[in-house]
Amino acid sequence: MKNNGKYALYYILVIIAVIYIGSTLVSQTPKDELVYSDIVKMFEENKVKSFTVEESNLLEITDIDNKQIKFQLADFAVFYEDLNETIQKNLKSDVNKEGKLENFNYVPPTTFPWWVSFLPYILVIVIMVAVWWMFISRATKGTGAGGGGGLGGRMNSFSKARTKLGSDEKKKVYFADVAGADEEKEELKEVVEFLKNPAKFSDLGARIPKGVLLVGAPGTGKTLLAKAVAGESGVPFYSISGSDFVEMYVGVGASRVRDLFETAKKTAPCIIFIDEIDAVGRHRGAGWGGGHDEREQTLNQLLVEMDGFGVNDGVIVIAATNRPDILDPALLRPGRFDRQVTVNHPDIKGRVEILKVHARNKPFEADVNLETIAKSTSGFTGADLSNLLNEAALLAARKGKSLIGMRDIEESIIKVIVGTQKRSLVIKEEDKKKTAYHEAGHAIVTKKCVTQDPVHQISIIPSGRALGYTLSLPQVDKTSVYKNELQENIATLLGGRVAEKLVLDDISGGASNDILRATEIARKMVTQYGMSETLGPVVFGTGHDEVFLGKDYQSSRNYSEKIASQIDDEIHGFISKGYEMAEKILNECMDVLHFIAAYLVKHEIMDNEQFELCFTQGVTPEMLDAVRERKISESEESNRKRNDQIKEDNNNKKKSNSDNRINKGEVKNINPDNQTEEDKNNQKK
Repeated sequence: MKNNGKYALYYILVIIAVIYIGSTLVSQTPKDELVYSDIVKMFEENKVKSFTVEESNLLEITDIDNKQIKFQLADFAVFYEDLNETIQKNLKSDVNKEGKLENFNYVPPTTFPWWVSFLPYILVIVIMVAVWWMFISRATKGTGAGGGGGLGGRMNSFSKARTKLGSDEKKKVYFADVAGADEEKEELKEVVEFLKNPAKFSDLGARIPKGVLLVGAPGTGKTLLAKAVAGESGVPFYSISGSDFVEMYVGVGASRVRDLFETAKKTAPCIIFIDEIDAVGRHRGAGWGGGHDEREQTLNQLLVEMDGFGVNDGVIVIAATNRPDILDPALLRPGRFDRQVTVNHPDIKGRVEILKVHARNKPFEADVNLETIAKSTSGFTGADLSNLLNEAALLAARKGKSLIGMRDIEESIIKVIVGTQKRSLVIKEEDKKKTAYHEAGHAIVTKKCVTQDPVHQISIIPSGRALGYTLSLPQVDKTSVYKNELQENIATLLGGRVAEKLVLDDISGGASNDILRATEIARKMVTQYGMSETLGPVVFGTGHDEVFLGKDYQSSRNYSEKIASQIDDEIHGFISKGYEMAEKILNECMDVLHFIAAYLVKHEIMDNEQFELCFTQGVTPEMLDAVRERKISESEESNRKRNDQIKEDNNNKKKSNSDNRINKGEVKNINPDNQTEEDKNNQKK
């Protein structure tokens, strides 16, 4: 019965096609090349030899040249009235020898009652109703005893929640597989412990949270933590996405929520995990849509199921979102999501643990240090670190290497942050020189500003959407930003534009993104951080301009036009100060600027050790080349030693296996001189 709908659709299409073809054939008439006035003219000029009018008012004429002509008359009565006298005049006879009309014939039309013309339409309607009735009756039978298919089954399936019951033992995740989130794991371990041993908490009068909301940036491991809870709990675990509740049909979302909780109650104690709950739990009553919005009905049903008149003992809801600011307040109150667990970016210790987890099945060279990688990846999430090691493995495989080296990982860091290098892109020497001075300006200002992170690499190879980059990697995790640091950030961003102006006496559009980022920093310093000496510690503007995220329709300006003008002046002041700082630094380091730019034009890349060497007295390009060659040779030597060590380990393993076989008596008399004929024959076999 599953194909009833498909077959019914085929029936309807076939019937429509037959009706269309039939009506086309019936209504098909000869193509008229003449108009009625031409026909009248032929009769008046006595050019008709014979003619016949069929029952369907089809006029068939044979002219004096024996040419056949067909014409569809609109009304024979009009034709008769117009040409009857002419026809009689042109009729050939003994009396009228000049007439050319030899004979004519007229078949009068058959008359039918008026209702006969409606029969084709009635027939089509009857056939359509019959097919639809057959379709409905079969679908109804399919939903009876033992039947779940047909239209009824499909309509009922719309109201079923599309949950997934986690039961695959091979793909289970445990807390041991989650690294860099120790505090978050402790919060969730209480939920698992309650499900395993509820008496431990109930004896003390404690009540387990009905809901746990996991909040964090994308890639921090919210879903992974939920999977770990599923693996550790040992109870039924239902997972569903927030977008699975909302459908094009009204009321389906609320019905699916009811079905989800009804299913969960039957298997309590259990866990329900709703991923990306902001898709259904968005703030009500704002933005587009009103109280009849399907999403709001679904949210209302979810609120009732979590903490309404019904009892859901033993059903714990875990949800994940990266936008907690747009969730409805009723969803976040105690009794629904009692506990909010914030999953932050991992610190350096957490990044080391995450790297260890993702490095389990990957072979590395001896010089690979996970702590060094962790220091270079501040701000990376767990997903970023996993992708980083995977990119390094792909890069090593592309080079034909058997081990992943530190150089592969460093290149992968640059690829993840900046983008793929486009070495095949042809660039004019003029643009290459401009890019070299631009990036050198960034790097020198970064070096001289004490609050900035050290320069890791400078490149003028096009990467991503940029013609070059200056990569600075933080050495420590930062939790706060300060005014001097932000001011020097602006100076660093403007260093490229300043270098172009000082050396080339011209500027390009390559600094557009730098200027945009510098302006954003300056605006936040004035309007959000309260770092303006003139305006003081005041926040300007509410920023509620995200209509489709559950905010107001317009952003409200809580300041006057005069204050707006002062804000613009303060922003311009921070930008001007940063420009002057960069200009002063580059004027003092003009020789270093020329030296770095010339080296970049020739070699395209400069690493941190070479960059630091540029600030020493008497440095030459040959000294920088020696640093590059030394690093390449060290990497090759390390790779060779690692390969030799692997070969030695494999040989020792083979020897150990051979000794074990001898001790077990599987191999005897391995010395050829001591072998008997029987042993030799056995060995051959």
